[in-house]
Amino acid sequence: MKKLVLALMLLMGVMSHAQVSINVNIGTPPSWGPEGNDDSRYYYLPDIDVYYDVTKSQFIYDNNGNWARANRLPSRYGQYDLYDGYKVVLNDYRGDAPYAYHKKHVKNYPKGYKGKPQKNRGNKPDKQNKSGNKQKPQNGNSNKDNSHKSNGNSNKGQNHKNDKDRH
Repeated sequence: MKKLVLALMLLMGVMSHAQVSINVNIGTPPSWGPEGNDDSRYYYLPDIDVYYDVTKSQFIYDNNGNWARANRLPSRYGQYDLYDGYKVVLNDYRGDAPYAYHKKHVKNYPKGYKGKPQKNRGNKPDKQNKSGNKQKPQNGNSNKDNSHKSNGNSNKGQNHKNDKDRH
């Protein structure tokens, strides 16, 4: 009887663990993704004819007749704004190859397609931070010269004018 109870408890423990791991596999939608679709795995971006896999955080695109996956959009889409572009949420497909219905998607969602208004999950990043503009360092010294710090003498090499005046 003890063996039966022990086996039953072990089985219940394994089953409860399996349920938890299913929930862990769901990816986090990107900030540019449409709000309110947290359980969707794929988006289709009709303006550039690309899919996005939320679970794997990868873009899926046609690469000379073969479907490729990448964590970033290829350079040919460098000017495309993910925040402004329309995202079609694909809720009718389960699997690893949403492009299996590519002809249907292109027909139903041609370039320039706009469905219901969308709100992004997050805000668009500030352009100044992305463009490479130099920002003022936290210490407030934008012209800092660290070349004099190599030997531990913190005053060596500073105030050369004052050193000349002393001689």
